[in-house]
Amino acid sequence: MNSLAQWLFDKPHAVQGDVYAALDIGTSKIACLIARLNEDGQPNVVGIGHQSSQGVRAGLVSDMEALQQTISSVVNTAEQMSGENINRVIVNVAAPLLLSQPVAVTLPLNGREITGSDIEKLIAQAQTMGSEEGNDSASMELLHTLPVQYALDGGRGIREPVGMIGNVLQADYHLVSSSFGPVRTLETAVARCHLEVERMVAAPLASGLTCLVEDEMDLGCTLIEIGAGTTSIGIFFDGHMIFADGLPIGGEHITNDIARGLTTTFSHAERLKTLYGSAVMSPADEREIIDVPQVGEEEPEFANHLPKAHLLRIIQPRLEEILEMVGERLEKSGFSEIAGKRAVLTGGGSQIPGIRDMANRILDKQVRLGRPLRITRPYQGEHSSSLVLTGLAETTSGPAFATTAGLLVTALQPDGLDPHGLFDQGNNGMMGRLSHWIKQNL
Repeated sequence: MNSLAQWLFDKPHAVQGDVYAALDIGTSKIACLIARLNEDGQPNVVGIGHQSSQGVRAGLVSDMEALQQTISSVVNTAEQMSGENINRVIVNVAAPLLLSQPVAVTLPLNGREITGSDIEKLIAQAQTMGSEEGNDSASMELLHTLPVQYALDGGRGIREPVGMIGNVLQADYHLVSSSFGPVRTLETAVARCHLEVERMVAAPLASGLTCLVEDEMDLGCTLIEIGAGTTSIGIFFDGHMIFADGLPIGGEHITNDIARGLTTTFSHAERLKTLYGSAVMSPADEREIIDVPQVGEEEPEFANHLPKAHLLRIIQPRLEEILEMVGERLEKSGFSEIAGKRAVLTGGGSQIPGIRDMANRILDKQVRLGRPLRITRPYQGEHSSSLVLTGLAETTSGPAFATTAGLLVTALQPDGLDPHGLFDQGNNGMMGRLSHWIKQNL
């Protein structure tokens, strides 16, 4: 007979052959990953599509028609590669739109056993409290109700209280909401491509689940994803994301600075940043000469010839500004001590050479660069494990695709991200899986 605990916790909520799709809608690129579970329950990417983003600016929809065309093209490419036709996708929500709320709630038990219904009551209470405390809550839409920890009769550090007996159950939740209008606009754009939005996921949560190792999530770590138009911030502790924030600034702003400062086109500025950009300067940079094509000039002989140091003097101040703004947000969050001295940089903007040393200095943290090499399944009780994501091509396995890969987590493990799904009566919830197990084994 199969182990009931193994069925409930250790296996993904799917069987071999199940297909999932993630759609990452960013400022610089739009990407789609289609994954299929193999016989070991591990996700294998079978379809990849990505191209330059059209219709998105600083994480917000700026041109609905252009965005629809890009989404359709990207999804079609991934479908052709995988041989699958998808109709549902997991979509990310950009960082600057997020509201992060810690909420503490209490439920009297009077000496009885804790049930799934009690958890549902706590969740509903937390969401009501969050709505009452939030500023202009009517303009916000709840994305996640994330459990941080439970306490039973004063005993803290409980991750899964169901089945325990006590008098008073306390729960700390992290509510993550987003601006109503932009989220609905994004959902509408996806729907017009004949796709259903299965779940919308906060960008820092998606990136953290695929770039952080379990010890970092346990002991305290700050995830910083520098995208093109936004910079996401997520603080993780004890296996959960306890704070989320973001900035409406990213690598595209550096490119704009270069284009303006060197009077070149945006595409040439991006190329110069990629080829010669650095967060640190050396004496050799004053001697190295680079060619800078000018706006409106097509012939190479009309290009300006400038020291590489001139380019770096444009890049470095903006990078410093981004990291200093991140530091300020961390201080204001109230979780800077819990976050510890560890930080992980990811996203396309993290690929600039020398940024790790700059972040070490500005944030006063031990910094490493993260990439989506694995998927960390969120805690479910004491059952935490990892999924190995295979099938990613070299071009799509770098930091720029951290969010894209992380979106697959919510398809594979929905219960770990939204407690509503934990006791859902459907096939994916725990009670649905319990019913299915009983039918097969009893």
